[in-house]
Amino acid sequence: MMEQTRIRLANGIELDTVDTGPRDAPVLLFLHGFPESHRTWRHQIAHFSDRYRCIAPDQRGYRGSSKPEGVDNYTPDKLVGDIFLLADALGVKEFTIVGHDWGGAIAWGVAMAGEQMGRVKRAIIANAPHHAVFQKLLYTSPVQREASQYMRGFRDPANDALVQEKGLFGILEAQIRWDAPDKMEPEERARLLEDWQDREAAFAMLNWYRASPIDIPAMDAPFEVPEGWAPPPFPPQTIPTLVIWAQDDLALPPENTAALPEHVKDLTLIEVPDCGHFVPWEAPKAVNAAMEEFLARTA
Repeated sequence: MMEQTRIRLANGIELDTVDTGPRDAPVLLFLHGFPESHRTWRHQIAHFSDRYRCIAPDQRGYRGSSKPEGVDNYTPDKLVGDIFLLADALGVKEFTIVGHDWGGAIAWGVAMAGEQMGRVKRAIIANAPHHAVFQKLLYTSPVQREASQYMRGFRDPANDALVQEKGLFGILEAQIRWDAPDKMEPEERARLLEDWQDREAAFAMLNWYRASPIDIPAMDAPFEVPEGWAPPPFPPQTIPTLVIWAQDDLALPPENTAALPEHVKDLTLIEVPDCGHFVPWEAPKAVNAAMEEFLARTA
């Protein structure tokens, strides 16, 4: 088990956090996605913690961390803010942000803000689309739109009774037929299934979807960019950025990487074949090797 410490942020949120490795070493700050925990990154933390200070919280709403009530407590600005406040609480001035899935979405925001503040020097993002790319695909791509229909189910209050009855697994089973027992170590799967029984955490985790500004059209809506829509006018990201993309991700197909060079000026893209969405633990050797090369080259 990776030991966790409870860290209180200046905004009152408390995050259960792994903080391991030499205190004077460069910092890797790991953000997990839905519906997991800090353990998404177990193989990377084990690999890098001899040379890097590895910090990995259970994010707001997950497991034992704070679960404030109300959808508006899970908007992306608050989730991004938590990460800088966590760094402040741990005395970390600058860091490399590492994120997967929803943690990757937050990592894009942390990278953007952190670049402006001079606090984030590099970004490593695994199977998490850039916000501008993803929204456009939801409008124009039948493949991505169909793959994202589960998000409409996650947002629908009509499914709350199912979550109350069966925990998070109930809605995962109904919306995305989640289960891959052959891919995950039995003890990790058992731990996740136990975590998902926490009803308060289940609704907090779903609030990440419900608070998101992303628009997911129904399948019968036109496949075109709505009149007046334009990607947010953010400047291109210029810090060195490694994007790792598993090619068999059913929720986030590889077309998400095609337009990335328009938004990321110093981009390294590593494609991982024959691997599903959860690339940090489905293909840990490939992820560790990609990170190793990138961190050495950009040190």
